[in-house]
Amino acid sequence: MITLDDYRPIVGEEVVDQLFRLAERLGPRCFVHVNSTRKGGGVAEILSRAVPLLNQVGLDTKWEVIEGDPAFFEVTKAFHNALQGQNVRLNQSLLNHYQEINRENAQRFTWEADFILVHDPQPAWLINEMRSRVKHWIWRCHIDVSKPNIKVWKFLREIVSKYDASVFSMSQFAQNLPHPQYLIRPSIDPLSEKNRELTQEEIQEVLDRLEIERDKPIILQVSRFDSFKDPLGVIQAFHMVRKHTPCRLILAGGEATDDPEGAETLAEVKEAAQGEPDINVLLLPPDAHHDINALQRAADIILQKSTREGFGLTVTEAMWKGKPVIGGAVGGIVLQLRDYNTGFLVNSPEGCAFRIRYLLHRPELAKRIGKLAQEFAREHFLITRNIRDYLTLLSLLENPGSRVIEL
Repeated sequence: MITLDDYRPIVGEEVVDQLFRLAERLGPRCFVHVNSTRKGGGVAEILSRAVPLLNQVGLDTKWEVIEGDPAFFEVTKAFHNALQGQNVRLNQSLLNHYQEINRENAQRFTWEADFILVHDPQPAWLINEMRSRVKHWIWRCHIDVSKPNIKVWKFLREIVSKYDASVFSMSQFAQNLPHPQYLIRPSIDPLSEKNRELTQEEIQEVLDRLEIERDKPIILQVSRFDSFKDPLGVIQAFHMVRKHTPCRLILAGGEATDDPEGAETLAEVKEAAQGEPDINVLLLPPDAHHDINALQRAADIILQKSTREGFGLTVTEAMWKGKPVIGGAVGGIVLQLRDYNTGFLVNSPEGCAFRIRYLLHRPELAKRIGKLAQEFAREHFLITRNIRDYLTLLSLLENPGSRVIEL
């Protein structure tokens, strides 16, 4: 079992000691997280690692997952797309179904808590059924809501306004709400199976099993098969690069139970890659963390060419592994990648292709950028910082108006 002491060599003694001091000041509390899936996606990954660590510092921390039928997840996927700017239509019967599924889930939960952190729109309606059972309600938005569909945001805002606070990943995502708003950036766990150090033998075993050769430089994108991740744009960029420079492209991703559109996007990707021996499209199970780790460590360049992005934890993962990363200049990716420093930002398939060629022909620069990226991730995006932010948020809610936390 991994303990907080195991993080001391990575982040330093003072960082870990501070977590225990913050928790001691807060005292014994019950802290509940609620989201819509236990596997697949960055939220589930963060919670799977953060919840045990929060329990270690003395908080009684629970993780609940709401259940829903396909119609419910079609509605919430439409919410997701609309909050990221797409024009979607939701009739009243669909909205009623969304509310009814939340009511049914509320009846399953028997606990009472001091704090509840509700992740994204799927379980947001729970506050209407359970308000009196939790002292402090917090809504955590992991989505880029900088330019939402107005009608859908109006519906959701009416719900979220009832919360005591909301949390966003970037200041650009914050909205006009009648309560305090906080910024907490997502994180990765450097000791998880997806991010721990691997031997060359472990990496090669995965490549052999997945039938991937290392005869050419490997360009990799790891993400759910989602149109906002722009896998078709990645294939376009690869075709441009390969006209001049031999390379191999791997598109590796999985499916999330709360994303009904993934199969359609995957079919489009497979069609675009058909007949291309140097493109590998991998549909991996949600628990393929070891395989993803090996692929990222084997890659020469890692992409996250999103067109909209809440944060982009795959960028953080690649940075932690010391890889040069090229990402879409959107959402939380711009917090991680700084041109010529910790990576490159692009706005088109052409720009992505240019940067891939640029790095392939400058291996020493690629190595230097990877080292800078790793240290940047160590300082800003590891899970110990996320735990600190959670504890700080709870302390601020318990002491409204306080600007200083004395330890």
